[in-house]
Amino acid sequence: MEFQSGDWVVHYAHGLGQITAIETRSFVEQNILYYQIQIGDLTIWVPTDENLGKRLRKPSNQMDFSNMLNTLTKPSETLPSDRRQRTQHLTELLKDGSAETLCKIIRDLSAIRKQRTWSEYDRDILRRAQKTLISEWSFVFSINPLDAENKLQKLLSKHMA
Repeated sequence: MEFQSGDWVVHYAHGLGQITAIETRSFVEQNILYYQIQIGDLTIWVPTDENLGKRLRKPSNQMDFSNMLNTLTKPSETLPSDRRQRTQHLTELLKDGSAETLCKIIRDLSAIRKQRTWSEYDRDILRRAQKTLISEWSFVFSINPLDAENKLQKLLSKHMA
């Protein structure tokens, strides 16, 4: 997977950003190509190694993204009731970085909230997943992030009703 300077990408942990530079850096007699990515106020450097495909992806197109949003309206999956197991499970899922996985996490955590109180870890994971999904959503459809967030809340409220 090759990207060019100026390309928009989705980082599995930080969300939507733009490649602002491509640079070769030397470490222990190895030259490694890195992408510099600007994500809001954050600048990260991502190596182009064998894990690049797990770290970066192109934003979804409108049709694929719309189809993934349908995941929000499907029945939720049961998450582990133990907080530690649930956090570990969700953290592993987040590494996938796909919009569909983000939708599943948001849907499933929202369903848990209806049943019982949830931990600060649940809240943080939900916030992170929503932020990433909303940033891609607003980019894909060229809408304001607040509009994307409102649409997300409407989809979730229909599902939880």
